[in-house]
Amino acid sequence: MKILHLQGVGGASGDMILAALADLGVDLKKIQRQLASLQLEPFKILSRTFGSHGLHGTQIDVKLSAVSHQHSARHATRNTRHETPHHHHHGRSFRDIRHLIAHSTLPEAVRAESIAVFQRLAESEAKMHAVPVNDVHFHEIGAVDSLVDIVGACLAKAELGVGPVVVDPLPLGSGTVHCAHGVYPVPAPATLELLRGFPVASSDETGELVTPTGAALLMAWRNLDHVPAGGRIVQAGHGFGHRELKHRPNLLRAVLLETGAVAAPGNDECAVLECNLDDTTPELIGALTAQLLTAGALDVFTTAIQMKKQRPGVLLSVLCHAAEKPALLDLIFRGSTTFGVREHTVQRTILARRFEKVRTPFGTVNVKIGTWHGVDVTVAPEMDDCVALAARHGVTARAVYEAACRLPRLGKKPARVFQPLEKGPRRTRT
Repeated sequence: MKILHLQGVGGASGDMILAALADLGVDLKKIQRQLASLQLEPFKILSRTFGSHGLHGTQIDVKLSAVSHQHSARHATRNTRHETPHHHHHGRSFRDIRHLIAHSTLPEAVRAESIAVFQRLAESEAKMHAVPVNDVHFHEIGAVDSLVDIVGACLAKAELGVGPVVVDPLPLGSGTVHCAHGVYPVPAPATLELLRGFPVASSDETGELVTPTGAALLMAWRNLDHVPAGGRIVQAGHGFGHRELKHRPNLLRAVLLETGAVAAPGNDECAVLECNLDDTTPELIGALTAQLLTAGALDVFTTAIQMKKQRPGVLLSVLCHAAEKPALLDLIFRGSTTFGVREHTVQRTILARRFEKVRTPFGTVNVKIGTWHGVDVTVAPEMDDCVALAARHGVTARAVYEAACRLPRLGKKPARVFQPLEKGPRRTRT
């Protein structure tokens, strides 16, 4: 399991978060290609190596082809890369942004998470301006660069395969900030609302250190209070903002850790979380399922049930380790209409597993191999790979899937697969 630990030494903004994930190795060119399905104005994500106060990392910028001169001029007066009135776009409503994301071809989990971030932003603005959530009009946040920051960050997080996210206390800064509605105190009202209940750190810096987009992303992602014991540090990435601070780098650090990897067969203790749902729409249950899996659930499934007064309902079941239970409970209560969650402990027997690549006539497919008593008994090709290759070659996903099961894996001798028959087991090569 991969854990993302975010440390806002110099605060947090959308571009700093995306830059930190890019510094961990996410391909920004791939992110840009995926973002094209949002049907935004033509743009390009630019990145460069940047250093401050002895630390080095990545700094990004979003340049629009038609107004690049306006875009680059904004940094002279900006605290971070957004939330100022110098935008090229008049903004979009939450309804418009939700439509753009929902009708894109982005992965379902990314669409759900991106909309959830904008939902938080819309709710904070609606409370501040006393308007319905759907009618909230984003000025700076509705511009292309902020859309790229938020949705791009959600894409980058998915690319890293991150589950739980830990966020350290954030420094807020002081003074005032210019926005579309005038001069506001720092932190901006929307930032205060988004961070309500979250611990803050002391800071001797003036100006806006945490922007609404940065706060919305971090609060939507955060699902663990601290890094679990035993986590192994894999890599660290540094994302820099566009403002020079006096006493610290304008830096967000992202630390990627791994923990709880399954390497050998044996018994495993898990928790099962369950709740009955009869007034949550199916679309919301689908979005919640994707979010639970992203947050570290081992499995999520639903069962059709008949509830009291003969109401049809859905039983939501979530399998998880104890460390992920608090974060998953939080998601269930926030993402569904349930008033309670039942839980019990179960034991499961698990196969040793490893991941390899198989070269097929259609392309390379990632596969998961399960081993029992030293023999490979299960080969499971990654379905997303099969679907993508099938679309590229005009064949069925089944054809790619079966090709991946038949061929030897790269760099390994063909594994023996155990296939039970009526007359008894026999071993055949695949």
